[in-house]
Amino acid sequence: MRHTSVMTEKAGPTLRAQWLGQQLQELRKATGLKLKDAGDYLQRDTSTVGRFESGEYPIRRPDLLALLDFYGLADKRKREGLLLLHQDAWQKGWWDGYADDVDEKFVDFVWLESRATEILAFDNTMLTGLLQTEDYARAAMVAANPDADEEQVRRWLQLRMTRQEVLDEPELTVRVVLDEGVLYREVGGPAVLREQLEHLILLAKRPRIDLRVLPFEAGAHRSPAGAFRLLRMSDPYPEVGYVETLAGALYIEPPKTAGFVAAYDGLLAKSLGPRKSIEAIEALLKE
Repeated sequence: MRHTSVMTEKAGPTLRAQWLGQQLQELRKATGLKLKDAGDYLQRDTSTVGRFESGEYPIRRPDLLALLDFYGLADKRKREGLLLLHQDAWQKGWWDGYADDVDEKFVDFVWLESRATEILAFDNTMLTGLLQTEDYARAAMVAANPDADEEQVRRWLQLRMTRQEVLDEPELTVRVVLDEGVLYREVGGPAVLREQLEHLILLAKRPRIDLRVLPFEAGAHRSPAGAFRLLRMSDPYPEVGYVETLAGALYIEPPKTAGFVAAYDGLLAKSLGPRKSIEAIEALLKE
């Protein structure tokens, strides 16, 4: 992952706050009510309700409950889901402690990982952070950020290693399609790569980690643009596609996530099976 060490713009609304606001807006519009109607009911300015819906200012619980009643939302599961989303929008997680070290959008990504029940990933240049050893991760960070000082790298490394704790969550399944070229890229040198490949084999043998190698002979494939992630979560969260670019990270929501699903399925179809994927890594280690 590429990080930025200096925040040059004012922090905007978090992804979770935006989702909550979007849900509230959809509920209001479904009832045919206007912002002024909601504002009058809450005894607040129309602009304040607008900021609730944009996520600029997360709504407080009493106002949220009042609006759910006003909009006539009786579905218990939906109400509980929105209250959970509200809790996430207001509460600080451990990842928020790194808000000054990385781009705000990446803090949202770490939050998404913590809520995910399934993560689908395709990597074609570097291993996903959840599967990296500490030495591999450090080498990748220094290469991507040559001007970063040691303290900054230490903070990034601490964040990445802590993120990996989600792999122990019984509710999470991680599925990775790995371009064969990644296995040959000597990130940190031969010794670091060897340790990384050994670690990868151990991870691939876990029951909730599905690792597939996309061999060179597979030729052209469904993701010529490169790496991506698709994170799936329980209600009320939508599935989310995630792509990193040199201009920043992009989050993609349904229905546009269908393209991510199709790309992953296409890559999977050309990949080796789980056992043969492990054998391919073992064969490389012997070389």
